Amino acid sequence: MEKQNIFPVFERMLDRSHKEKLLRQKSKVIWVYGLSGSGKTTIAIALEKALHDRGFLTQILDGDNVRSGINNNLGFTKEDRAENLRRIAEVNKLFYNCGLITINCFISPLKENREHIREIIGKDDFIEIFVDTPIEECERRDEKGLYKKARAGELKNFTGVDAPFEKPETPDIRVETIGFTPEKIVGDILDIVLPKLYY
Repeated sequence: MEKQNIFPVFERMLDRSHKEKLLRQKSKVIWVYGLSGSGKTTIAIALEKALHDRGFLTQILDGDNVRSGINNNLGFTKEDRAENLRRIAEVNKLFYNCGLITINCFISPLKENREHIREIIGKDDFIEIFVDTPIEECERRDEKGLYKKARAGELKNFTGVDAPFEKPETPDIRVETIGFTPEKIVGDILDIVLPKLYY
């Protein structure tokens, strides 16, 4: 790609600290990930409401929403999944440079992709939340009927069926959903996350 005509002006713009001061919050990237049906979106929505009620300005980025817009030209090959997550990480940088707290819910199945996201964001600004729901429970929920289609061969490269999901060894936060309400899960997340967000 030709880059000789690109001249970034980041150093001349107001930086992140000005926006954080205005909003009176520390911007962070919260990355909620796990299998399809694990409860990522439910947790993200409940977390956003809890943060909003405490006066924080947030933005949710959700897999289906992003794939219907900015990434609607990408499929589900390993390469397209990696590019999908790379673009999302770059979008997150724009948001946190504006002082916002982003809450992401993406399957993010491969360790190498999650490490790349952390590199793009920066380890001090990235909070990784693994929603550890067994695939049997995800299939039982399967509100969208995706596992059924994948098992029938109608969906290819579906994570957990014919595409891998690599469990993390040391996520920042690990949550289980079986037997716990979203309110309980979010309460436990807030105990860890809130101190990182106060200005």
